[in-house]
Amino acid sequence: MINAVGRDIPDYLLKDGREVYQGRNYKDGQYIKKASPTVKRGEKPMESKICETIREACERCGAHDGMTFSFHTEFRDGDYVAAMVCKVLVEEMGLKDLHVAATSLGSAQDIFADYMERGIIVEAQTSGVRGRVGEVISAGKLKEPVIIRSHGGRPRAVEAGEVHIDIAFLAAATSDNCGNAKGQGGKNNCGSMGFANHDARYADHTVIITDTLVPFPNLPSSISCIDVDAVCVVDAIGDPNKIATKEARLTDNPRELMMAQNVANVIVATPYFKDGFSFQTGVGGPSLAVNRFLEEHMEKAGIKMSFALGGTSSAICALQDKGYVDYILDTQDFDQGAAAHLFSNPHHIEIDLSEYANAANKGAYVNKLDYVVLSALEIDTKFNVNVITGSDGVLRGAPGGHPDTAAGSKCCIIVTPLTRGRMATVCKDVVTVTTPGECVDVLVTDYGIAVNPVRQDIIECLDKAGIKHVTIESLQEKAYSLVGEPDLLEWEDKVVAIVEARDGTILDVVRQVKPYEYED
Repeated sequence: MINAVGRDIPDYLLKDGREVYQGRNYKDGQYIKKASPTVKRGEKPMESKICETIREACERCGAHDGMTFSFHTEFRDGDYVAAMVCKVLVEEMGLKDLHVAATSLGSAQDIFADYMERGIIVEAQTSGVRGRVGEVISAGKLKEPVIIRSHGGRPRAVEAGEVHIDIAFLAAATSDNCGNAKGQGGKNNCGSMGFANHDARYADHTVIITDTLVPFPNLPSSISCIDVDAVCVVDAIGDPNKIATKEARLTDNPRELMMAQNVANVIVATPYFKDGFSFQTGVGGPSLAVNRFLEEHMEKAGIKMSFALGGTSSAICALQDKGYVDYILDTQDFDQGAAAHLFSNPHHIEIDLSEYANAANKGAYVNKLDYVVLSALEIDTKFNVNVITGSDGVLRGAPGGHPDTAAGSKCCIIVTPLTRGRMATVCKDVVTVTTPGECVDVLVTDYGIAVNPVRQDIIECLDKAGIKHVTIESLQEKAYSLVGEPDLLEWEDKVVAIVEARDGTILDVVRQVKPYEYED
């Protein structure tokens, strides 16, 4: 069946009430009945929930074959806990037919790739796939297609009962012996635990894994002891130095700075740029650099932001410290500076993913956004964006909050170079649609600015401000003239991943890539 972004979704995937994507507002106004975790009543008073080993915690929580376990990835590439737990489940306990419901899967979970190849991990649901895990999934080694959801789509699926978590294993910088836990005050801090506290509330069982035990009560806490079954102390939960990835960096590249300055100019030209505007930027050099140019414009106009949203960097924290941002609403921290800032500024607030971006609740913060600035691996002439598959068709990215903020904001701006290496970033058709073009308003590249034709109001604003813009088709043609038109990928029939829209409908599928045959 062809969906609203022109993607052919196999009929066999449309079962158990599954539908194809039918537009950004298709599910608006519909009610869902929230699921609830199993609650064990009559528990005797406990002096402590400490378990001596992870295995003891697993046994206390009834770990079994076929179960679904989850973990958060606030430590990003520096996470130790997911691999640590998985080794215990597989190597010590001999469990099989395991299902993973992660906020993301990356290089820190490379061991999962081995268990997928061995048929021990049989299914995964995640908001991101990178590293060896992505390569194994793309090669068709999993029995079932991976389900890829946005940061808002994941809590929607959990609350709707589409994802049932048996045990959540959650890394915490500190915890007391009853399980009040947070991402600060320990040897290895991650800052916000916005990815984790939703799992703690909805999983049947929750295990806190920490390397710093503190006296009771560890308050205020990100995770409450009322949701925790066991606490386990290990030597180290992660390496916070690896939270800041190469993507989440401030740039000094002249080309990227030029694009960032043009993004700021576009923002200033629109009517939403006024005192009390709201803003989010994604990970990426040009995106993060927008902050420094916005500061100049805010100072000149004598205005400030009401709130900055989402993943948080030191750049936005610096703006708050200078008085340009009232509130930071924080789901994850991109660097140690932001993690420390969360606990030193009372207007820097931790929020969970449902509050942030769940399209099925009654007040997701993304719906209050004026601007979001995002990056892209590819964007096509229909303004569809791909952030999860590379030019080779292999899974190597994450939608994160990209589709959520694009849909919720008044003005979504994509900033990306026209080409990367020998690949065209602006193309005729993206490999995989992760954010529908109807949610994207402006594209800023190093070769020009393009506005989605449906946003004639923005076109008028740019014309009035004297900001030049061109058609996206002309940018695509320029990209192909520089690096050539890419060869079409060849696919096997097997679907290795389902990309869900934030409302739970099927936006696209990723098929197994045919092996490249070298000519003699």
